[in-house]
Amino acid sequence: MKFLDEFRNPELARRLVEQIRRETSQPWVIMEVCGGQTHGLLRHGIDEALAGAVELIHGPGCPVCVTPVEAIDFACDLSRRPGTVLASFGDMLRVPGSRESLAQARAGGGHVRMLYSPLDAVAFAQANPDSEVVFFAVGFETTLPATALAVLQARQRGLRNFSILPAHVRVLPAMEAIVAAPDNRVQAFLAAGHVCTITGYREYHELVERAGVPIVVAGFEPLDLLEGIRECVRQLEQRRPAVVNRYERSVREAGNPQARSFVEEVFQVADQPWRGLGVIPSGGFELRDRFSDLNARRRFPRSAPLPILDQSRCRSGDVLSGRIRPRECSEFGTGCTPESPLGAPMVSSEGACAAYYRYAPAAAIPVCPLPG
Repeated sequence: MKFLDEFRNPELARRLVEQIRRETSQPWVIMEVCGGQTHGLLRHGIDEALAGAVELIHGPGCPVCVTPVEAIDFACDLSRRPGTVLASFGDMLRVPGSRESLAQARAGGGHVRMLYSPLDAVAFAQANPDSEVVFFAVGFETTLPATALAVLQARQRGLRNFSILPAHVRVLPAMEAIVAAPDNRVQAFLAAGHVCTITGYREYHELVERAGVPIVVAGFEPLDLLEGIRECVRQLEQRRPAVVNRYERSVREAGNPQARSFVEEVFQVADQPWRGLGVIPSGGFELRDRFSDLNARRRFPRSAPLPILDQSRCRSGDVLSGRIRPRECSEFGTGCTPESPLGAPMVSSEGACAAYYRYAPAAAIPVCPLPG
């Protein structure tokens, strides 16, 4: 804990809160992009500590939450095909599709295996040559290099029983879509620190220049978040938007060149449907043509048309785009709970609804305020 404690110092956190309040001449609206940041803000009571000075709204920063229903339905379908094993991260198992979740598919006889890495899926495929192993590849740019390595490793080993169901998404196009929306309220962004460890932050400059919104790369601990918010407030007060890195211990401007080279070898940018947000231009990744034999969508024809999900009760799209807070959904905590979720943000470990349910179930009660 030594290297975390210094970023959780209560006295320094109090000073930062006081500085932010002192420097704020009007309420500002800041969106944190990452679901891990959402949980940190609520867990440490930062949203309550800054109430009235800074309004923190929550973006689509949960890759599990934005994985399209169609992909989950297809994954469930694959798990039931004879001789096929669907491998996935544990976070994906309880996310509802239009008919069922992967956990329900497994309970109904589907072959679903939880793994911690796509490289584990490659090893499993090699050890089980009589099974078709499909890895459900989800996540932002953070997990993308590991999927790229798995594809390269499978090709090098000559595995004919391994493929991936690609559902990786890109963060920046989603930020651009939010800013361009007619009802946008976001005045500044806290950029996802873990994504920027891979991508760097050079690509954010164009959005700042075009939209005039500050973008500050931030980490996940209380002092990381407060430093990022303070930088956003200073830029907003001075009317000088810029891209600033406040997660220097982990992020470099160019990101991780080696990881990016793996990604560029295996994947290409493509339009991508986001759950609750629709198709975002250049919002995801697709396998390059030379790896098409490892694409489960091309390898396995669909057995039946998929039904359309009825989202009339679930307002996950409004939550993911920052239009509402989870408590503003009439189903929050009653019709939608972690045990019986209507949408992915309530069940994912990075979902905004799950964060509110765990840390701030009542509107007027700060559950985990900063010490003081």
